[in-house]
Amino acid sequence: MKKYIKDQIKKSYETKQAIYENENLINKIEEVSNLCVKLYRSKNKTILAGNGGSAADAQHIAAELVGRYGFDRPSIPSLALTTDTSCLTAIGNDYGYDMVFSRQLEGMGQEGDLFMGISTSGNSKNIINAFISAKKMGITTVALVGRDGGEMAKIADIALIVPSDSTPRIQESHILIGHIICDVIEKELFGNGVS
Repeated sequence: MKKYIKDQIKKSYETKQAIYENENLINKIEEVSNLCVKLYRSKNKTILAGNGGSAADAQHIAAELVGRYGFDRPSIPSLALTTDTSCLTAIGNDYGYDMVFSRQLEGMGQEGDLFMGISTSGNSKNIINAFISAKKMGITTVALVGRDGGEMAKIADIALIVPSDSTPRIQESHILIGHIICDVIEKELFGNGVS
């Protein structure tokens, strides 16, 4: 069993090494971080969504911004569309599960916001529908995905594609990328910036 455990750890850091060596992906993480800083300076917000483990990641990232990431500072507006069970169940019942995020985004998003859809496959229909709504509203779309990026990567303004086919490795990397973005936002807005 020890060998199996060590193999899992090794696979995790090999995926992160692949991200580290992927200059295109690093550039895109920087681009998303800079976009977030800019939108916050313009009094806009980030909105996130995902399904299953990706829903938890959306909530985690939003919580880091609203609460704190590395140090005490004013709250940063961020919203996960995965937390309101009344909205999720009402929209799912009345319109279908494919509309649970787009319908909320239409009500709470505004031009200049950024919507990040999180999915390991990149093929979540409810997030694709939210991207379509976001584009109509002037909301920037970011796909945080894995594998080949799926349909989400094709329609997002920016696609952050983790170079892995393993759902656990993709999810571990998604939270790493989310943490980096939160760290940059916090330091740029309330710290001494990052170099």
